[in-house]
Amino acid sequence: MRSIVYDEGGPASVLRLVERDADEPGPGEVRVRVVVSGVNPTDWKRRSGATAAVDGTSVPNQDGAGVVDAVGPGVTGLAVGDRVWTALAAHERPMSGTAQEFTALPAGRVFPLPDSASFDVGASLGVPALTAHRALTVAEGWPDHLCPGALAGATVLVQGGAGAVGHAAIQLARWAGATVIATVSGPEKGALATAAGAHHVVGYREPDAADRIRAIAPDGVDIIVEVAAGANAALDRAVLRSGGTIAVYANDGDVSLDLPVRSYMTLNARLQFVLLYTVSADALATGAEDVVAAIDALAVGEVAGLPLHRYPLERTADAHTAVEGGVVGKVLIDVGAP
Repeated sequence: MRSIVYDEGGPASVLRLVERDADEPGPGEVRVRVVVSGVNPTDWKRRSGATAAVDGTSVPNQDGAGVVDAVGPGVTGLAVGDRVWTALAAHERPMSGTAQEFTALPAGRVFPLPDSASFDVGASLGVPALTAHRALTVAEGWPDHLCPGALAGATVLVQGGAGAVGHAAIQLARWAGATVIATVSGPEKGALATAAGAHHVVGYREPDAADRIRAIAPDGVDIIVEVAAGANAALDRAVLRSGGTIAVYANDGDVSLDLPVRSYMTLNARLQFVLLYTVSADALATGAEDVVAAIDALAVGEVAGLPLHRYPLERTADAHTAVEGGVVGKVLIDVGAP
């Protein structure tokens, strides 16, 4: 099979295309014939060595979608021919990334893809959708399961609504019944957040951003899905209701997050940090279950607020470069035929 590999950390040029034998699924594993692989910032950071040292040969990319090709002993609930999406494919399994034609994975990282959803949707779930789900389900007083009506009465602020996680958070929060406010850097990204389903869009660079959000939510917002914890800290404190939650999944811009303790104490605020790699298996399973239930609300493409950028497998390095450069939208790699 064709497989993209790298043997050392570094720029995207360390990625190379090779031919190798497909792995057989072991006990509790399934093998997936990958149709589309999705690229996330975590993928280029891992490849570059920024988040962990590269030790030996690896296959990149955590997310993908395809068809179950073989089933190992002891697997139930998945069968050959099932359409599926994957998450955390390469986590602690360096040769199981989705930038290859076949990948063997634990059954717990493979989830059903309903017929109503395209492989593009499936490959766009994984890290973004599960991160968004976790951020929306950690607040005190709100459910840890999402379904229609679960967030009825809640106001959710999605900081950076034009990103992949922000896009998923808007769609999931709206599906669950929340009023959704998204912040963006400018009109073009505002149009994307609106297309994703945000009820209100506010420019976070505007001097009256806090006043505009407070006009929408006079008592403050219940949950903040935060992509730039340091840069947005003052705005978050200004608009969070007493007892609200700030769910931090990134710190874009690398601005230090200072903690004026009294300010957060006065709000009885909850700061929840979110990283999928250390989220419990139960929480990931709950997230995947809810994402599958919400699948018809999780559209992708420019009309749905998430432009797609496509590359063939042999141009995986270009796909990584695009994500590393901050391209707006979702980068997908076409691996095999549907």
